[in-house]
Amino acid sequence: MTAWIDYYIALTGHSPEPKQMLLMSLTPVFMLALALEYLVMRHRKRTGHFQLADIFTNFSLGASYQLVELLYHALFLGLAMALLWEFRLTTIEMTLPMWAVLLFAQEFFYYWFHRASHRIRWFWCAHVVHHSGEHMNLSTAMRQSMTYSLNLSQVFWVPLILAGFPPAAVLVAYSINLAYQYFVHTESVGRLSPLVEFIFNTPSHHRAHHGRNDVYIDKNYGGILIIWDRLFGTFQPELDEEPVEYGIPRQVKSRNLFTLNFHEWRDMFGDMLAPGPLHLRLAHLWKPPEWQRPPQIQPASSLDAA
Repeated sequence: MTAWIDYYIALTGHSPEPKQMLLMSLTPVFMLALALEYLVMRHRKRTGHFQLADIFTNFSLGASYQLVELLYHALFLGLAMALLWEFRLTTIEMTLPMWAVLLFAQEFFYYWFHRASHRIRWFWCAHVVHHSGEHMNLSTAMRQSMTYSLNLSQVFWVPLILAGFPPAAVLVAYSINLAYQYFVHTESVGRLSPLVEFIFNTPSHHRAHHGRNDVYIDKNYGGILIIWDRLFGTFQPELDEEPVEYGIPRQVKSRNLFTLNFHEWRDMFGDMLAPGPLHLRLAHLWKPPEWQRPPQIQPASSLDAA
């Protein structure tokens, strides 16, 4: 299991970032869970969301995402976080209680990172890859974009480092959050007890998050917890009368990794290049994905809704 870590250190001269190290080490667990999920759904005669080509695409997207993340950490992120650490307000010793505090604080900032990834087009350009899948099974969690590194979304963890949490601990907390979320990408688990559904992000909540139905768009941003969605008005339960339709409103019908990773970047910069006042052209960077210019100066392309 550690062979890839030794190879990475020999190749780059750096230790891999803790987040990717943990996630890659858990890959056998993830694969076993996917196999068990398939067996359960086959027993229920509900294997429609297990399309081999789709699962292969998810694996490929996950592998390319992890490769770029590892290189990004070696070339830039590790140094950037070390420099931030020099400006910390204090130094927090990572005892068991402080790990609990960090996980809770990281979940708060994850909520805002995830919400920004839907409501700010610059961040949506990366996150759209995850939502472009039209099937829901555990492999959907691996459907990630290699451009997360390029859009500097790591800025959401800066407050934690400046507060005094060690950068490695922040990345470990992030990886725990992501590892938990792997298991909510499934239709094999129905609604859980009301108390669990009230506090935690569950498969039911996350299925709703992945819906392109109007009622589900831009809801349920939590990673491990659902309490921030309830507090900030973005919670939406999965409705029996409104089956979830997975994907994005303007669906990308492609399995090409470059198309899936870059189609929204292409569209966004295309909209920015369309004639019009500079402030409106630049607004495509921070406005929501569905935002359009006033009709008299509207660029030709239509936009995805988050």
